[in-house]
Amino acid sequence: MIFGTTEKASTIIPELKKMTRTKKKSKGHGKNGASSYTGSEKVTVPHPFLKKGDRCPGCEKGKVYPVESGVTVRITGDAPLAATSFECEKLRCNLCGEVFTAKLPDETGSKKYHATAGAMVALLKYGTGVPFTRLEQLQESMGVPLPASTQWDIVEKTAMPAHPAYKELIRQAAQGELVHLDDTTMKILLAVNEKEGRSGTFTTGMLSLTEERKIALFFTGQKHAGENLTDLLAQRHPDRGPPIQMADALSRNISKEFATLLANCLTHARRNFVDVAQNFPEECRKVITLLAGVYKNDDHAKERGMSPEGRLAYHQAQSGPLMEELHKWMGVQFDEKRVEPNSGLGKAFSYMLDHWEPLTLFLRVPGTPLDNNICEQMLKKAILNRKNSLFYRTLHGAYIGDLFMSLIQTCRLSKVNPFDYLVALQTHSAEVFKTPSLWLPWNYEAAMVVAPQ
Repeated sequence: MIFGTTEKASTIIPELKKMTRTKKKSKGHGKNGASSYTGSEKVTVPHPFLKKGDRCPGCEKGKVYPVESGVTVRITGDAPLAATSFECEKLRCNLCGEVFTAKLPDETGSKKYHATAGAMVALLKYGTGVPFTRLEQLQESMGVPLPASTQWDIVEKTAMPAHPAYKELIRQAAQGELVHLDDTTMKILLAVNEKEGRSGTFTTGMLSLTEERKIALFFTGQKHAGENLTDLLAQRHPDRGPPIQMADALSRNISKEFATLLANCLTHARRNFVDVAQNFPEECRKVITLLAGVYKNDDHAKERGMSPEGRLAYHQAQSGPLMEELHKWMGVQFDEKRVEPNSGLGKAFSYMLDHWEPLTLFLRVPGTPLDNNICEQMLKKAILNRKNSLFYRTLHGAYIGDLFMSLIQTCRLSKVNPFDYLVALQTHSAEVFKTPSLWLPWNYEAAMVVAPQ
């Protein structure tokens, strides 16, 4: 029996690394052009002595006319939240003592914290992972104090007008054709101290996809991904068939009440071989090479813009033989006792063989992805918040975090400015409560056009 190899791993491991997919780098110097600064203040600088129709000072024969303006960008620094102090002049009568105070301009509003303040704190905390305490220190050093407790009060109030949009987002995500999901651990202090129910707490990341849009959702609490998926699918319209579910092969990722077309992540299976490649270089090279061919075919299908049905037919023709070869070869390794079942390589083989049907769903159902990478990348937003802030204090605080992370990440997937969106939800809260379906990241701008000012 062959359990290893005498060939030096140092000569093979670099070759395995080369098998990973490489993307063509786009041309350019990597700097942002002026058109990238969509949020910058626009200042028009007129020519000092020329205007449209004037005689050309160069040739003194033609006339000048407007062309595309030259744009120069200048960037300045300021505190994330700035403050303006209005000093209202007061005058007192020297005879009767009555005091006359200047009125604030109408544009100052009646609230101390503007809608933009709530949007900025929420975006910093839940969109970029800046803890309240760190922002407190920055604001204090810039002369605009903003205690962490005040920041919490601000985001909690900001969440109220956004709540209907978040609920509508969940309802529409339940109608998706494909749902990615994954779990990561998350600490909630109150849940740990009370020790009620399941001892662990988690954040589930879900990504619901349709042909038109992508919806990101986060759920934090004592439920696993499969239980959160059950809650989501409870809002699915009964006329819709079961969605494709992409997740790793953990049993806790499966809904026990609703049927789905289960697909498992091919990258998870591949990772098992990467982990033992140093001990079994030849065997791992073969597996990784075959899987690299499958991913190459998938990239080719994307580059050609194939429809789901066309992509399925292409994979059946090109990737089907590769997966069949891999399946037969792994079976032979076990049958001929060339690999020890309890070794790292044997466990990697067993994982693929035991979950072969969901790992190869992309060869039978159109629109099935190869892996769950897109969800794992999205879940890093929650991991970033955990890394910097360490924990949530209560389940209510975790819910506020889920709400903002879901809205912010969905905005980014929809190529929408999340700051502008959160401001719009606050300034049009009455309309959002009436018709939340019109105030989602991909259609709120159209709703603002007809909304009362």
